[in-house]
Amino acid sequence: MTLLTPLFMIGVFVIPILLASSSEDKTTIAIIDNNKFNEFRLTSSHNLEYTYLNELNLEQHKTTLIETYDFLLHIPEIDSIQQIESNVEVYSINQMSLSIKQNVENQIDKKLTNIYLLQSGINPDQIKKSESKSTIKTYVVDEQGENTKGNSEASFGIGLVGGFLIYIFIFMYGTMVMRSVIEEKTNRIVEIIISSVKPFELMLGKIISVALVGLSQFAMWIILGFVFLLIANGFISADIDVTNLNANEAVLSSEISTSLMALPIKSLLFVFLIYFIGGYLLYGSLFAAIGSASDQETDSQQFIVPITIPLIVSFVLVQVVIDNPHGGLAYWLSMIPFTSPIIMIARIPFGVPLHELILSISLLIGGFLLTTWVAAKIYRVGILMYGKKISYKELWKWLKYTD
Repeated sequence: MTLLTPLFMIGVFVIPILLASSSEDKTTIAIIDNNKFNEFRLTSSHNLEYTYLNELNLEQHKTTLIETYDFLLHIPEIDSIQQIESNVEVYSINQMSLSIKQNVENQIDKKLTNIYLLQSGINPDQIKKSESKSTIKTYVVDEQGENTKGNSEASFGIGLVGGFLIYIFIFMYGTMVMRSVIEEKTNRIVEIIISSVKPFELMLGKIISVALVGLSQFAMWIILGFVFLLIANGFISADIDVTNLNANEAVLSSEISTSLMALPIKSLLFVFLIYFIGGYLLYGSLFAAIGSASDQETDSQQFIVPITIPLIVSFVLVQVVIDNPHGGLAYWLSMIPFTSPIIMIARIPFGVPLHELILSISLLIGGFLLTTWVAAKIYRVGILMYGKKISYKELWKWLKYTD
């Protein structure tokens, strides 16, 4: 499974691209236009095929047409061409997708705009030639005044993927710790083990051992990921005809590629590992405490929800943080130990001052020590507690027990 996981993760991204690029499906749309506006006529594109059937009666042929075509577009009889804007109707067996709806609306708007321009004596081709598409170059200036070329799109992608990976890893390895504790408790193997070691040492050893397994898997995934990515890149490059790219797309692709190569990959990986380990240790100790308080996995659900809420909130807010990585929300969420592992990773590609990074890591270490202390108090009692439904009130009593 360790070997197949990076292949699976890359496949999740690559296979849809290959399927989308090789798909030749066309959406067919029948049009019944009850007007005589010859200047308004939609034209087929590479993925939309329009067929005009103006001679047919809508009510008589509606059922047959929506069974034959994907959609039936009807323009009822109107007095002026301006009324088309609010009188186009679409009939179909299934709901029209948002992308197709926007595609059709955009084409209608373009046709009407051109007609309005011509009616005003303006040539639409001149307007099109006058359109400008500007691109700005971004540079990040460090404390020594050195400029480094940046790319907002590349930073967005790195931040989003990094936050997603931290979210997945914490959940995956945290639940692994919890299940391991429950299994040892159910088999009563733990009663033999704690005759030799203290409960705190047992809990910490379990968390650290799973962390080492996770790091080993992570290192292997990085190596295999690069190998699979190179192979997948070869397939995609061969599948996509670069001659179909226009000049702007080619320049954008080149800039993103250059920016990705210019990113401080080693620094990003180092910070990623710190937050991965810190976040895992923080949540892993809490998952271990939950496992010790549960006789079986179903009993743990009531305790998992409050713990996972900060993780879920962080994941949901990642895109908001990426849109404004230096705002107040991003700053405070990257300082709170329960949300900083995901939020700070999302901010890092956009540049974070060193003092903020040090403060965030210090708070994360402090949070880990606090949660480990709390988890150890619950663990030492819960690991030997059987056959009792544990409540939050009971957990509070365990926290106040003294040696």
